[in-house]
Amino acid sequence: MADPTPRQQRTDERRRRILAAARDRADADGWAAVTTRHLADTIGYTQPVLYGHFPGGKAEIMLAVALEGFVELTRQCRAALGETRGRAAVEAIAVAYLDFGSKHPAVYEAMFQQPIGARFAADDTAPDLRAGFDVLAEAIGDRGDGSATEVFWSALHGISELERAGRMRLEHRPNRIAELGTRFAPDRPDTHH
Repeated sequence: MADPTPRQQRTDERRRRILAAARDRADADGWAAVTTRHLADTIGYTQPVLYGHFPGGKAEIMLAVALEGFVELTRQCRAALGETRGRAAVEAIAVAYLDFGSKHPAVYEAMFQQPIGARFAADDTAPDLRAGFDVLAEAIGDRGDGSATEVFWSALHGISELERAGRMRLEHRPNRIAELGTRFAPDRPDTHH
């Protein structure tokens, strides 16, 4: 692949600055506070320049943040999984997933709560989304239709959301992770994946 031109480098840098400003504002004040006017002011560009990079405005910016989040979450889960299998794999994935949600609340919200138009569980699911699902399936040894992985994912998502809302005690997270390991480990004799 050829090196990017100086113009492409400037374009890429502007996009990165816009996305970083959106993430920072969303982390501080929520996605409702992210506006194209605020982003343009924050990074020192005009709104037309911002729309030149993201013609879909805030919705396109949120989608880009979410897609970057899926790549990052998958990378962290894949690193946590490594060569680990069984209960240790389930627990490692759970820790990586929950830590990501805690450390990146605005990104996590863009990924799973905001209307970003990303399709899950469909034939045309984007590869980056599929890769995230696949690492969860691998951790629990799901070789079926993906239903077991969906239940595991929903458990992780529920824990993440309930912890963030203060409905679950953070100091009990290790107990919840151990429970997931017990219930989803592929080496359990009564597991039917």
